[in-house]
Parts: sequence; structure tokens; C-alpha cells
Amino acid sequence: MIDVTKLSQVEIRRLGIEALTKALGPAGMARFMQQFEMGSGDYTRDRDQILGNPTIEEIISEIKEMQKDEQEQDET
Repeated sequence: MIDVTKLSQVEIRRLGIEALTKALGPAGMARFMQQFEMGSGDYTRDRDQILGNPTIEEIISEIKEMQKDEQEQDET
């Protein structure tokens, strides 16, 4: 099993889509994903609970980490 704590959000999403496609086929994967694209609830409240109020430095640091992860993935 993959250690997801070391993967970027982009990598997790890619692997998830690959797993869904393998299990459900392309059409089934698309139908499954559509369930989550419609949106519901209070996005602003949910976003604040998830992200909090990050500083600019924290945002920049996370962007740099994601870019580093993507570069490492591209090199393999």
C-alpha cells in the first residue's frame, strides 16, 4: 500500500482516478466523479474549517512543496 502522507494532493487525485477507472471503467469513473462535482453545503464554512487562515508564507511554502513533489514525480 502507498504511504499517502508523502503524496501531494495532485498525486492522490491522480491515483484515485486511476483506481476508479480500473475498478469501474471510464464511464463508471465519470459517473462516480459527477456525484461530487455538483456541490452542496456551505463552502465558505467548510473551507475555513479545513484551511483555517494560513499566512502568505504558509501558502508559498505549500506551493513550493507541491512543485517539488511534481518535479520529483516527473523525474521518475
